[in-house]
Amino acid sequence: MQKNQSQKPTIDYWRVWTDKDGVSHQSRDQINHFVQKGIAPNVAPQWLSQLKQSGATVTFTVLPVGWVGKWHENPKPQWIIPLSGRWFVETMDGQRVEMGTGEISFGGDQGTKADAQGHRGHLSGTVGDEPAVLMIVQFEETPSLK
Repeated sequence: MQKNQSQKPTIDYWRVWTDKDGVSHQSRDQINHFVQKGIAPNVAPQWLSQLKQSGATVTFTVLPVGWVGKWHENPKPQWIIPLSGRWFVETMDGQRVEMGTGEISFGGDQGTKADAQGHRGHLSGTVGDEPAVLMIVQFEETPSLK
């Protein structure tokens, strides 16, 4: 996250997405549509970026030490925010990204096509010797990310 208080902030995140051929990828992106205002009436201004979307569900999950899931697509568009521990995401293009506390990922790899090994979406699991505690904010439809 950009730290200069006088400039509009940005928050970096990993975006998992599907290309036109049905292959999942990961790339860096930014949340950069901040406005400076109070979060409520009579509250001092702060930088706010609101991604409004109906049909959101918040889930907390604990991935045990050594946990590795099977290849899968994100079930719905979702933000994944690690609260503690570390985890990884490996996409079909072979990119593996390890993330920890404060690193954000957006899972939007719905609609992938199976590769030669039958893999679709991504593989994920824990890294290190402690569980990964994640907060997931899941949506019925993909929110506007820009």
